[in-house]
Amino acid sequence: MEENKELVENPDCPLHFGKSNFDEALKKYKVVVVDFWAEWCMPCKMIAPAIESLAKKHQGKVVFGKMNVDECQDIPARFNIMSIPTIIVFKDGNVAETMVGAMPENVLEEKILAVI
Repeated sequence: MEENKELVENPDCPLHFGKSNFDEALKKYKVVVVDFWAEWCMPCKMIAPAIESLAKKHQGKVVFGKMNVDECQDIPARFNIMSIPTIIVFKDGNVAETMVGAMPENVLEEKILAVI
């Protein structure tokens, strides 16, 4: 998956993060939700539509992104990610919430909104 090189204002879909833009995104956006996933991970595929939907629903308030752990291993290692999907909510560049495993969209949204 190609990472979005440009960090656009108010994206309405998940950005694709990698080494080249991850740290910059944490500085640029107040709230960033990152889905750490892999192509072979079935629970990751199950949660993907929820991430897409929430990115549209919360455009302008929350920026969603995805990072393929097979393509970029340094950053997941930095956050001690051992299982996927792992979803980390960053607020002002700091980890505010970590969730592991697939969950229904409403549960995911509730956890994200509780942080922001």
